[in-house]
Amino acid sequence: MEFSQVKTTETVTCIAGPAGDLELAIDAGHDPIASLLVCHPHPLGGGSMNNKVVTSLLRAGREQGLATVRFNFRGVGASQGLHDHGRGEQADLRCVLSHMQSLGLPLSLWLAGFSFGSFIAASVAATTLLPWRLQGLLLVAPPVHNYPFAALALPTPTWVVQGDSDELVAVDEVRAWVAQTPAVQRLDVVPACGHFFHGHLEQLRSFMTAAVHELLPQVDRGGDVS
Repeated sequence: MEFSQVKTTETVTCIAGPAGDLELAIDAGHDPIASLLVCHPHPLGGGSMNNKVVTSLLRAGREQGLATVRFNFRGVGASQGLHDHGRGEQADLRCVLSHMQSLGLPLSLWLAGFSFGSFIAASVAATTLLPWRLQGLLLVAPPVHNYPFAALALPTPTWVVQGDSDELVAVDEVRAWVAQTPAVQRLDVVPACGHFFHGHLEQLRSFMTAAVHELLPQVDRGGDVS
């Protein structure tokens, strides 16, 4: 798995979480128009907030004027606690959202996740997110064969990007799930691309950029959707 430290104006800190400290990195940017929060892949497979898929989405978001946040699920990096197979990780995500609100980040929100992180993001997005105004749910290589995505009442719009040579998530299974999920408005299939998007990070950045350009309503500089 590829990893990269993001060299930006991020501030790395720890906050009190449901199972102990949670480590997160925040780049509030300068007068951001919206917020982007990205969830990392499976902790037991080495996933962390430093994963290159995560950081690529974040870079593209910052280039579009978004405040960005990434964090480590419980038991990863400086985050305390033990892996909870998706249950406690949803509580971790809600805790980070609450902290973002307390910082005054724009309430117009992009929520994204890669692999395991896409299920956590989708699960939380399927619940009430007030006061957040969800602009889009972005799922990268969602493991639809391992988690009950079909049972989730996903928000519209949901966008999905998937490699057609993914060795862990079959593209045909993702296509079948998308065909049965009206909330998914766009599926980008990246040719000759494996699960970790080695050599295809530019396509991820383009996917994030397109989502902002096509789906974000006009936003005033105070962060309120007009």
